[in-house]
Amino acid sequence: MRILLLVHSFNSLSQRLYVELARDGHELSVELDIHDRVTSEAVQLFRPDLILAPFLKRAIPAALWQRHLCLIVHPGPPGDGGPSALDWAILRGVDRWGVTVLQAQAELDAGAVWASASFAMRTARKSSLYRHEVTEGAVRAVRAALERIAGGLGPLSARNQEPQHGWQPLLRQAQRAIDWTHDDSATVLRKIHSADGFPGVEDRLFDRCFRLFDAQPEMHLAGRPGVVIARRHGAVCRATRDGAVWIGQLQPVDGPQRNFKRPAVLALGALADALPATDDDPSDGEPADGHAAGAYASRGGEIRYEEYGAVGYLHFDFYNGALGTVQCERLRAAYARARRRPTRVIALMGGSDFWCNGMHLHCIEAADSPADASWDNINCIDDLARDILLTDTHLTIAALQGSAAAGGVFLALAADRVLARSGIVLNPHYRNMGNLYGSEYWSYLLPRRVGAVRAQSLMARRLPLGAVEARSLGLIDDHAGPDAATFRAHVDALAAELAADGRFTQTMADKCAERARDEQVRPLADYRSAELEQMRMNFYGFDPSYHIARHRFVYRTPHAWTPLHLAQHRGTARVRREPTSA
Repeated sequence: MRILLLVHSFNSLSQRLYVELARDGHELSVELDIHDRVTSEAVQLFRPDLILAPFLKRAIPAALWQRHLCLIVHPGPPGDGGPSALDWAILRGVDRWGVTVLQAQAELDAGAVWASASFAMRTARKSSLYRHEVTEGAVRAVRAALERIAGGLGPLSARNQEPQHGWQPLLRQAQRAIDWTHDDSATVLRKIHSADGFPGVEDRLFDRCFRLFDAQPEMHLAGRPGVVIARRHGAVCRATRDGAVWIGQLQPVDGPQRNFKRPAVLALGALADALPATDDDPSDGEPADGHAAGAYASRGGEIRYEEYGAVGYLHFDFYNGALGTVQCERLRAAYARARRRPTRVIALMGGSDFWCNGMHLHCIEAADSPADASWDNINCIDDLARDILLTDTHLTIAALQGSAAAGGVFLALAADRVLARSGIVLNPHYRNMGNLYGSEYWSYLLPRRVGAVRAQSLMARRLPLGAVEARSLGLIDDHAGPDAATFRAHVDALAAELAADGRFTQTMADKCAERARDEQVRPLADYRSAELEQMRMNFYGFDPSYHIARHRFVYRTPHAWTPLHLAQHRGTARVRREPTSA
């Protein structure tokens, strides 16, 4: 089919559906929901068989759904309706939830059901549930709906409003508000989880108004309810009625840098300085004797190390996959410690939602000099990539449980083997961020895997890749899943096999010899200096495109038009008109 994806933004769900539907052989184009007139023009240009809306924030114009089949992906089970479906489900602590594909009509979320999928809920942030359970359910449900259309069938039924669901209004801040005196930790976590990603929970800390994000339980600390009692790297710990929770991200509601989130300690500034630190990353302290498994496991921090036999697993679960300068320094220290362990294989696990997305644009935006902060950040990530590339003590595996983009993709390519969970999405390019050139030794690592011609094509393409496509291109070595347990079992099996291989010493010698040959052809330092020369122009040059793009990204500024790499129909129309205008 010719399918037009109509979206508020090309988010994680939209990208995953784009990848899956393209793999199924559908002809796709994307239009951002900017204005009814623009949407109508897109439909006239592309002439789709179907308009699919996986992520919208307003109703589809009646002129479209009255003339075209328009299907909405709603993050709730049949019978549910409203703009805060998943928020309400998390806040109420429901056991099961779902995704419904329904037909657009005059009444919002009340059209005929074409397909649905259900899933068990887990205790997690809304953004995490959206990227995993909701996305996997949406893929299944959309495919089922398309099969019905292809088979000449109609919808399953008219919409039946089930008693346990029905229309739910917008979940407002007053209904999310935390009562620190009376709410227990589980209630606080549900409230913040229900608003994670957007809009956050409004609250006051040190007589300032913030929106709270990224909450995690604390198992040991306690204090007077509502009091901020500790800090751990970027997070702060706040006491509840029966314990405490960590809050990783804050978004100031007032002040000159309001309305974008950043690590809580950074947002609080001097207000956090007096808080006692409980920094317990794996770079801190020696492991206890005899504690091989979980040797450096921290207490719920961003960086965690576990060890089984001859394999070490280094987890780095950074919020939204952003790797800031300070985080990168800690991760480098943790990696250095892992290298000193008597193991043979190190698996770089990233986080469950994201492996890594490169530079921390929010921290950069908050800096006194974003150009200097950008320069420091990219150099620190380059140092980490070099550390991985030059590892001569272990074989390394980049195990991508979550999606990766920009510098995070190329950081993964620094490892000896690259595995990905089948359901992830990769964006191996930088240009969407104001024509950023990129570093992380991509000009060495990418052609080494896919060849020079294909490398340039990937960097210019600016579209997401699924794990299946990445494997066919040679970008990654293998994939498994799509669920996390199946993927972890695959990683464990490969790591154990590499560690137990009787030819391990020879394999390491071959690896070092290959690196030495490559160094003779062109030193790593040359690749880095050439990349950074381009990056210096991005950061300090006369063209402000990177700084403008970063600012718009951080502040979530809506697009004024759909980029042509997404709107294939507009690119074709432009080419057709050029001879006439000439």
